[in-house]
Amino acid sequence: MSKKKRKKLNKLSIAELKALVRNPEVVEWHDVSSSDPRLLVQIKAQRNIVPVPSHWSLKREYLSSKRGIEKPPFKLPKFIADTGITEMRDAVLEKQAEQTLKQKQRERVQPKMGKLDIDYQKLYDAFFRHQIKPDLTRFGDVYHEGKEWEADYRVFKPGEVSEALREALGMQPGFPPPWLLQQQRVGPPPSYPLMKSASLNAPIPPGAAWGFQPGQWGKPPLDEYNRPLYGGDIFGILGANGQPGAPQTQVAQVAVIAPQSEPIERTPWGELQPPGEESEEEESEEDEDEDEDDDDGDVPPGGTDTVSGLETPGGYASTMHPDRAPSGVETSMAGDFDLRKARRGFETEESSAPRSAYQVIPERTSHVEGFFGSDKTYDLSKHGPALGQEE
Repeated sequence: MSKKKRKKLNKLSIAELKALVRNPEVVEWHDVSSSDPRLLVQIKAQRNIVPVPSHWSLKREYLSSKRGIEKPPFKLPKFIADTGITEMRDAVLEKQAEQTLKQKQRERVQPKMGKLDIDYQKLYDAFFRHQIKPDLTRFGDVYHEGKEWEADYRVFKPGEVSEALREALGMQPGFPPPWLLQQQRVGPPPSYPLMKSASLNAPIPPGAAWGFQPGQWGKPPLDEYNRPLYGGDIFGILGANGQPGAPQTQVAQVAVIAPQSEPIERTPWGELQPPGEESEEEESEEDEDEDEDDDDGDVPPGGTDTVSGLETPGGYASTMHPDRAPSGVETSMAGDFDLRKARRGFETEESSAPRSAYQVIPERTSHVEGFFGSDKTYDLSKHGPALGQEE
């Protein structure tokens, strides 16, 4: 047997290869000719695998089918063209075409700047607010000939009829789609189990009616017990949360029975008293405290007085007695006190002698000593000790 016949006997068919692998959708007709078809199909089924371009087996040159197609000229994006810069540029170019040779020479020697009066706010909005990203391919997508003319099915959603599709089908406003009666007889598409279709598993739009006349929504699919055949709320009985809607009287009754929260008290619970009244109350409290101290001899050591009752003394009144105040702190019965400490020897005494702006220090010559020594020094003996010397 020849080598070619032996290879043909050992080769799997496409049906056998699809039955052996876990992902038969990635199997292609030329995979059975590889040395290990099952390994090849397993590698192609992995995530984030970039496929080999489909034109690897073509005999003709790459993109040779686009040779006779005229390439359109470059066109500005819509968000830049909306600024009107193309019209202004065309107007300037037309004006330059009408110039004479002498004007062109003068323009070359003395050019004029600022010919385009651009609204920079529109330019800013175009690039930072209305900019649209270009169409890019996803990871793993390989370009092939004619890919730019293919429709992007990712933007379409099953069950939603766009305005362009309505115009293409000739659907009038409020009319059902033409495939409705067939879906009521056969059922919704099994590939989209979560799709909601009016009159199948969702209520019909408001104002629509059941029937087989033009503009009507057919017959509701029900079983022998008058239940929806494909599930869902066909007649709109359930509420937004999936529960039967309660009548208005019951809702009003529940609102009446609901307990009301206690009102929040917003009156001020405290305020500062005027200084005059505060001083008078302070004097009266101090007199009462002195009388209580004279009458009661069991005062704990430390001078802590306990205020009886639940009343909060108003203001910032001080309960310190004048005789207990530390030395250096002056207190008064009116509430005014001086926090400055009496520190003797640190106060600057004002002298009566006339002040001078500067003082001349006598200069004298000396012998140079050391590496950084100088032959000129100053006599500071009459002006106090120098820095670092004792008095």
